[in-house]
Amino acid sequence: MKDNVAEEHLYLAFSHQYRDSIFPLHTSISLFLLSYCDCKLFKVFLVPTGEDVGDQCVTKNLAGDLEIHLISRCQLPVVVQSCSLPAVVVKDDKFCRAGLSVVLRHIIQKTFEADPSRKEVLELLGFKKTCLKACAEVSQWTRLCEISIPLAVERFLTASPEHCQAIPPDILLLERKLGEPVRVHNDDKIRRQKLQQQKAGAKAAVPVLGEESTEELKPGEVHEQPPSSLELSVAFSKLLAQEAPDAISREAPHIRRTKTSDLPLLDHVFAEGLYFTVADLVLLPCIHQFLVSSKKQGKNLVNLPLISSWYRRVQEVPGVKKAAGKCNMELLQLPELVSAPEEQLQDSAPVPDELEEDHEDSHFIGGPRPTMTKLMENGIEAKFSPHPCPSWSLDWTSLPSAVSPGEGKMSRDRALRKQQQLNNLVAAVTKLAKPGDLIVDFCSGGGHVGIVLAYMMPSCQVVLIENKELSLIRAKDRSDELGLNNIWFIQANLDYFNGTFNIGVALHACGVATDMVIEHCLRARAAFVISPCCYGFIQNTVKFKYPRSHQFKEILSYKEHMILCRFADQTAVQLPPERRQIGKQCMGLVDLDRAWGAEEHNYSVQVISMEPESCSPKNNMFVGIPT
Repeated sequence: MKDNVAEEHLYLAFSHQYRDSIFPLHTSISLFLLSYCDCKLFKVFLVPTGEDVGDQCVTKNLAGDLEIHLISRCQLPVVVQSCSLPAVVVKDDKFCRAGLSVVLRHIIQKTFEADPSRKEVLELLGFKKTCLKACAEVSQWTRLCEISIPLAVERFLTASPEHCQAIPPDILLLERKLGEPVRVHNDDKIRRQKLQQQKAGAKAAVPVLGEESTEELKPGEVHEQPPSSLELSVAFSKLLAQEAPDAISREAPHIRRTKTSDLPLLDHVFAEGLYFTVADLVLLPCIHQFLVSSKKQGKNLVNLPLISSWYRRVQEVPGVKKAAGKCNMELLQLPELVSAPEEQLQDSAPVPDELEEDHEDSHFIGGPRPTMTKLMENGIEAKFSPHPCPSWSLDWTSLPSAVSPGEGKMSRDRALRKQQQLNNLVAAVTKLAKPGDLIVDFCSGGGHVGIVLAYMMPSCQVVLIENKELSLIRAKDRSDELGLNNIWFIQANLDYFNGTFNIGVALHACGVATDMVIEHCLRARAAFVISPCCYGFIQNTVKFKYPRSHQFKEILSYKEHMILCRFADQTAVQLPPERRQIGKQCMGLVDLDRAWGAEEHNYSVQVISMEPESCSPKNNMFVGIPT
């Protein structure tokens, strides 16, 4: 066990208690993971959302064996006050991690770092440690686990009896996802084993947990009953650190010759597929509360056979029942349900279109000229405002090396182009900023923009927001080297930042992220300087629909707008000049739509080409000012 270097504080919201859970459910989920990991590395604070919440309102056994402290919102560290909870910050530091997925992943990583022998904890992060890593703004799965399911259950529990008859659509969506075929790394091998098992007409004889078990096993113990499927064998063999026997590993020649398309599909064992991950630990407290409430209301769960089976199966994972006991969760023993007919599941409650995957064809035939012509016929062409200070440049040679982007891992030519990009953004921000302003560098990456701004404007406070932990740690290392004291770091998805600020900045915000940054700035009535990127990744999401402006919506369909977005990415230097010019025009049209969309919220927005244009194939820049 490694010594803890610095005490970390975990802040959890607290609105109320209901039965065996603390709400909001994000707090119950966080406490459940701490109990499952047996993690005592954090000093835990509950932050009441109401005014008159005393110590007596928190029952100790709901928090397991953790010591819990209450703290008011105004007592939070300033950097945490700008974030949605849960949040973790190193004591007296300026590095904050916010949002459920980011915080849970951090708890798992710190638990493993403190005791590297606990590999089963690290396995919760899934294949390549990517479980719930993609932000909820772009990943439907992360959004379902992190936001939609907890909110749906909270609404279900608080609804009046006459308004909670139907199963919430998000619960039905989870049921459907558990019925989808599983795709995992190296699934071809497992699917061939399944085919061989089917051909032999027998089940794999791997000693693992059986579904009917009600007694939790400890690691290394086995259950006498054989598994009911190969998927269960694979999943629980990994959980119990057992090797599958050679008989299962060997494949007959005719099995090896079978085409991949003819192999049987794999069934879900756990939420993400075959293996138990942090997604299961997120969903369990939510589904548990939903099932308990449904049982009390006498609801028939015949339409949720897969969720019911998953709920029973998760209970058999070593450590789950113990963690539930610490948190005073009395897990239900559900009967096995027969799957309902598909039409019955569809009739129970429709899943809204916004919860479904967007299946509209994204492979377009033909070029952008018809769409561009259609806009031109309506008087719309790409427009670029004159650059306000085209020759302005920082004196990079006089700046400390830690300020320069060359400190990152990039070539000299790329570092030069990055300096040129920064010249454009810093020039624009310098004209907008005044002493005391708070400047937010969204999608900050390694901090190229934020660190320059913090160094050049010591009278301003700069906040770097980035979802990738390693990038933000590199930025903090550079800041520490410079001794900057006017800079904060927040590892979070953009939606978890809710602070007020004066200027928003983003260099090459990818796809929809540009629109998310604009939305944050509009909401805060902040000026913005943004350089977009990755136009080809733009697509309709739960929060954003395209085109953005009324003018474009009256002329273009979503599909036509997507044609512009796809061809806006055709600006690479190796492409023919004519093709690059069309790509530049498409970039200008997409960004004109964004600019007009912002102007509908009483902003003045200019779309400018960076100088020199060779600094980047994605060389557009917005400058927006509230009017």
